[in-house]
Amino acid sequence: MLTVYKHTEDGMVSDTTVADATKGSWINLVNPDPDELALINIMTEIPTDVLKTALDMEERSHIETEDNYIFVVINIPALRGTDTYDTVPLGIFVTPDFFITICLEESEVLYPFLHNQVTTFYTYKKTRFLFQIMYRTATLFLRYLQQINRRTDDIEIQLRHTTKNKDFFQLLELQKSMTYFTSALRTNGTVMERLLRLRNHEDIRHLLKMYEEDEDLLEDVTIENKQAIEMVEMYSNILMNMMNAFTSIISNNLNMVMKLLAAVTILLAVPTAIFSLWGVNVPVPFADKDLGFVSVVVTALVATLVAGFWLWKNDFFDM
Repeated sequence: MLTVYKHTEDGMVSDTTVADATKGSWINLVNPDPDELALINIMTEIPTDVLKTALDMEERSHIETEDNYIFVVINIPALRGTDTYDTVPLGIFVTPDFFITICLEESEVLYPFLHNQVTTFYTYKKTRFLFQIMYRTATLFLRYLQQINRRTDDIEIQLRHTTKNKDFFQLLELQKSMTYFTSALRTNGTVMERLLRLRNHEDIRHLLKMYEEDEDLLEDVTIENKQAIEMVEMYSNILMNMMNAFTSIISNNLNMVMKLLAAVTILLAVPTAIFSLWGVNVPVPFADKDLGFVSVVVTALVATLVAGFWLWKNDFFDM
């Protein structure tokens, strides 16, 4: 899908085709087909192979600079389910005339821009628009990290009462999401550092015009991204420690159950041994007594109580 946006005196307008696209327009492509890529190639002279790079799910964040465009790839967060998060590459092309975004799927990162909800957003201010997207990406990472932290607390409360496999699978999904976030935030940070180094580069100044407020915004983006990296590292450690702790608790509970079963087995073995001895087909004590059966039962009961007292003194019944 290809959509063109442009700010005018009356606000931001959206065109369904690129026929009316003029200088200062924002071209947004979502899972584009080959015809749309070919059309962008004709308009901007960006090679089709380069355009397809942003559609590779395994593409890492990086910057490519050419004479007629700057190509920036950042990884943005994506929500897949209740406890599943992922990252998706977002390609951004800054050309002399157009600002182009290309992604495999619709992203929440671009949502406020698509609906013109950012007060300082203008399609023709391409450098600021680039930094605003990166700032929105960092803040969205932070929001998802807070959601993961709250979900982790909920799962911890559930595991304190009952240990179910589904809770551990949910923790595993969250831990995997943290791994994706860590990789994405680190590579995005590398892109931001590269942009800081390129801000005064003469060869790309005609593409990346940066004013004082833009530099301040880029510094804010860098700070937000570093904060997100610190948070994801902290939450990853919490998740890992929680998994290890509950694994140890389950192992300890299993050991206590096995110890209890061993104690019960010993208690049952004592009367079983006594009754077995009095069950042989040879003369045995109390065989001719009227209270012989009662005597054997009392003997077995006393022996069992003695064995139970010994087991209790040795903490076999502690749970």
